[in-house]
Amino acid sequence: MSIVVVTGTNTDVGKTIVTAAVATLAATRGTSVAVVKPAQTGVLPGEPGDLATVQRLAGVSDLHEFARYPYPLSPAAASRLSGIRSLDFDDTVRRVRELADTRRLVLVEGAGGLLVRNDEDGSTLADLAHALRAPVLLVAHPNLGTLNIAALTLEAMAARGLELSGIVLGSWPEDPDLAMRSNIRDLETIGARPLAGALPAGAGALSAPEFLLAARAGLAPALGGTFDPAEFRQTWDLRKAG
Repeated sequence: MSIVVVTGTNTDVGKTIVTAAVATLAATRGTSVAVVKPAQTGVLPGEPGDLATVQRLAGVSDLHEFARYPYPLSPAAASRLSGIRSLDFDDTVRRVRELADTRRLVLVEGAGGLLVRNDEDGSTLADLAHALRAPVLLVAHPNLGTLNIAALTLEAMAARGLELSGIVLGSWPEDPDLAMRSNIRDLETIGARPLAGALPAGAGALSAPEFLLAARAGLAPALGGTFDPAEFRQTWDLRKAG
């Protein structure tokens, strides 16, 4: 069994798309994979949430959402405002472990970033990863400002003894600007390893077959793809800018 926790440097960085990409590559290899969204925020009952996106793109149907809140806030704040019961930390750990007992891969996608509060006790995705002894896959945006947020996230992980599975750029544009190109090397320096992938901007709008190809090209071999970080780095080398 293997559990991987997926988090982002902040919101809207492509966590769900990266989760779907890892899931579709695993499923294509014949791996039994479950995807868990412990807390879905900003979505009403009956509306499609992040797991619906995973199902549409990856074709994975082993999906588990433990709590849902209508307000687009942290799970703790959304629970407090809506009056809906917050996540129970111990129960969440137990349910994820039970899934991992019968699946080869369980992907756990958090809400927001690593230290967003899930309940009034202050438990976070970092606490969940620590309890599950699961590595963390960090999804980052390539824009100006990402380096500080990524560094802070990695420092928080290191302080808690969490293992970094890799850093993936969740939305890489066709025409990246100067800061984006520069950030490639700096993110690798911060993470002390090559990038684990870069998915193209707009990948979430692709059909399932197109998405599979994008996932394979956009994720490194450790995640089931063919992404070559050295080739990616060379392609966008600053000396080729302009």
